[in-house]
Amino acid sequence: MASCSEEDLCCSVCHDVFKHPVILSCSHSFCKACVQSWWSEKQTQDCPICNRRSSRPDPPCNLVLKNLCEAFLLQRHQKAAADSEALCSLHSEKLRLFCLDHQQTACLVCRDSKKHSNHTFRPIDEAAQDLKEQLQESLKPLKNKLQSFRKVKEDWTETGKHVKTQAADTERQIKEQFKKLHLFLEEEEEARISALREEEEQKSQRMKEQMEAVSREIAALSDAVRATEEQLRAGDLSFLKNYKAAVERVQQRPLLEDPQLPSGALIDVAKHLGNLSFNIWIKMKDMVSYSPVVLDPNTAGPELILSEDLTCVRGGEKRPLPDNPERNIVLRGSCVLGSEGFSSGTHSWDAEVGENTFWEVGVCGVSADGEEEIDSGLWRVEFNDDDKDKYTAWTPLRECTSLSVRGRLQRIRVHLDWDRGKLKFSDPDTDTHIHTFTHTFTETMFPYMFVLGLPGLKILPVKVLVSVEE
Repeated sequence: MASCSEEDLCCSVCHDVFKHPVILSCSHSFCKACVQSWWSEKQTQDCPICNRRSSRPDPPCNLVLKNLCEAFLLQRHQKAAADSEALCSLHSEKLRLFCLDHQQTACLVCRDSKKHSNHTFRPIDEAAQDLKEQLQESLKPLKNKLQSFRKVKEDWTETGKHVKTQAADTERQIKEQFKKLHLFLEEEEEARISALREEEEQKSQRMKEQMEAVSREIAALSDAVRATEEQLRAGDLSFLKNYKAAVERVQQRPLLEDPQLPSGALIDVAKHLGNLSFNIWIKMKDMVSYSPVVLDPNTAGPELILSEDLTCVRGGEKRPLPDNPERNIVLRGSCVLGSEGFSSGTHSWDAEVGENTFWEVGVCGVSADGEEEIDSGLWRVEFNDDDKDKYTAWTPLRECTSLSVRGRLQRIRVHLDWDRGKLKFSDPDTDTHIHTFTHTFTETMFPYMFVLGLPGLKILPVKVLVSVEE
């Protein structure tokens, strides 16, 4: 017991000495009533400290700890009893008073002594009760801070789980994207090898036909030469009798030009290998797209669902999400920001708004320390199908301007000229100007979108152009 402090014998839930301590499968101990109450409140059987699930709904009693607590309480009781019978070291009288001026115990003789002249005294039990109440009051901020830290730890535990979920989901999507690229490259490789083999087959067949023709010509010439040489070796009489026929045989074989290798007989290597990777890249642009704005899921409210390519956002059922600094800068639950902010230059993007009945599109200013500048940062165009003025423009100071828009917008273009302090909105389908804000921007401006329900908003891809510069 000498090496065991009261803190070691206190339950982590009630912060008091264990009462009927039970031990969980993770080796942590709690009061039986405390852990049952915790489980009932949290609707789980997780350990309040390490969050590991208990293997038993009725954890066994920790007998060793129970015995230690009982011994500790007995020792404390005995000490308290001994304190009540303590004697004054100066007068050997019972200590029945407490001097408020000296903050120390005293006997009746001490009260009348010069040392405690004009001092205020209280009975031991009253003084102890008052001071306990004062100390208890002083302890409240520490308890509140302890509770706050536990809440932070609990939130961070949930954030850690969410990080693992994000990582697993992102890894899956990366693999799917590369699988598509691998499949494209494999198909492209197979097509190019097939084209090479087809050319090889065609040119090999053509060469075979040419060689067969040459072989036939060689055979005919060989026959003519052999027959003529036989005539030359014959006797004079026989030679003269057959001379005319031999001359005709030789003259019937015209002297053809030597056969030449036809043009294009070889494999067109340059066609197959020339700028191979560049040509594949050119074809690849038909299967890939580029979005000028990529939405940041960490800023999306719990009511929003983003597409896997992070270009579409729609309303959905509320999801439990951990707090994070990125989303805390967004004021409204159905907002999402772009992943990249702009602090210079010109930037433009188109948003498909379609048949949504309530949406907002614009930019949101965020300061360098990550805090939203609400008085100077949220510039937007809003559409509300239920409002008389369906299209309105809003400044960060809640100043509203009604907009005149023909028909119903299907797309809206946002053009930010940060350096010149202009934010323009237009209809790209009719090339019609809608509204322009003029402001001296000082903070980083992020694309901003707000939507309720379906079908949602979509950042439209831009056309990918490939150029070659000398």
